Amino acid sequence: MSSTNRSRDIERRAEYLQADQCLPPSSDNSMDRIWFIKDGCGLACAIVTWMLIFYAEFVVIFVMLVPAKDLLYSIINGIIFNTLAFLALASHSRAMLTDPGAVPKGNATKEFIESLQLKPGQVVYKCPKCCSIKPERAHHCSVCKRCIRKMDHHCPWVNNCVGENNQKYFVLFTMYIALISLHALIMVCFHFLYCFEEEWTKCSSFSPPSTVILLILLCFEGLLFLIFTAVMFGTQVHSICSDETGEEGRPGNGSTAISNSTPGNEMQLLSAPSHLGLTLH
Repeated sequence: MSSTNRSRDIERRAEYLQADQCLPPSSDNSMDRIWFIKDGCGLACAIVTWMLIFYAEFVVIFVMLVPAKDLLYSIINGIIFNTLAFLALASHSRAMLTDPGAVPKGNATKEFIESLQLKPGQVVYKCPKCCSIKPERAHHCSVCKRCIRKMDHHCPWVNNCVGENNQKYFVLFTMYIALISLHALIMVCFHFLYCFEEEWTKCSSFSPPSTVILLILLCFEGLLFLIFTAVMFGTQVHSICSDETGEEGRPGNGSTAISNSTPGNEMQLLSAPSHLGLTLH
């Protein structure tokens, strides 16, 4: 067990004493072919994320860059901003549509447990919620309804868990959003200075009130997302460097299996609030 795990009291529960209560996993599972979480809140957050990026694209291109007198300034900043926006959307898509490390559902059957050929005293864990053999450092997600290897947290903004297989895409997504937000804020500041020096009717193809409102909204969006994604990027980098996921860092989230020696070759199931230990004696 990982040194970061905390011990919990483990109690016996009669309802978990039958390993064959779990049904074998279905061979025709669409989640194994295409990973996509059907969660209303997550889908709404993902759509909002894309809409905010497209809004920033609209303001940067049509409010700030197209009316600019310096063509070289518009070309360079347009290339930088659009490249970062494309990379952010690509990373978001990969983080959302990549299996984060889901454990096969319903594999805690008697036949599968026997096929593991466990040695006497060896302990494995079973999740009572998705009925799967849980590897070390895996946690159950109530939204994905699966156990996820090295689960850090469930992020509604990418409509997916952040786990072993997609954490790199989530880190890149937060980094690109932080960079694009910082770039947008810098351009907004320069554009305001440009508009103060020139006439407002010449610094934008929109009316002065519309220009001010669009720039203020972009400034608010950029500042909010810069702070949020910079903090998330920092916590993810710290998690990677310390090799401790967000779930493991939560107090009292670990478990310790208890092995009681009994006569004979008997299978015992020891259940915890979120884990189920199996020992062979």
